[in-house]
Amino acid sequence: MTVASSQEVTRLLAAWSGGDEAALEQLVPIIHAELHRLAKHYLKRERAGHTLQTSALVNEAYVRLIDWKTARWESRAHFYGVSAQLMRRILVDFARRRPRAQGGSVRHVSLDEALLVAAEPDADLVALDEALEALAQLDPRKARIVELRFFGGLSVEETAEFLGVSPATALREWNKAKAWLYRELSVKG
Repeated sequence: MTVASSQEVTRLLAAWSGGDEAALEQLVPIIHAELHRLAKHYLKRERAGHTLQTSALVNEAYVRLIDWKTARWESRAHFYGVSAQLMRRILVDFARRRPRAQGGSVRHVSLDEALLVAAEPDADLVALDEALEALAQLDPRKARIVELRFFGGLSVEETAEFLGVSPATALREWNKAKAWLYRELSVKG
């Protein structure tokens, strides 16, 4: 998305927040395309044969977002950050409702692979969510960075923009959060 289109999305979000239904009509195709990208990003990390499809995840997130009539969207990054969080919640709720497999083995991985292991087909999304919640208690910004980068697929620059920090700070905290989550998931594994 170009800077101009990013600014346009921010303008439309602000107009929609102010009650402009025409702005919502202009946003729908843009929102749908981006939510579809986010959903595809999430679901490619799910196990094979996952019963929740991309369109269903997009529709569920869209319905929840549309109901937020009092939301004040600060920017495109803010909107997509909230969208990423909603999709994470939907997937975790879905994972909690499905029966869990018994047993299993622990797989040891490098630090760079730590978060990818949590997203492999047989991984436990609920354990990752619980670890992320524990991180949020210790350091909310690091947890938010993980959510935006890992679950939302945002770049370091987009994450930094969303949080109002420098890209260097976002990258440094992303690396620290990955290390913390790796340690936390290894202990529980």
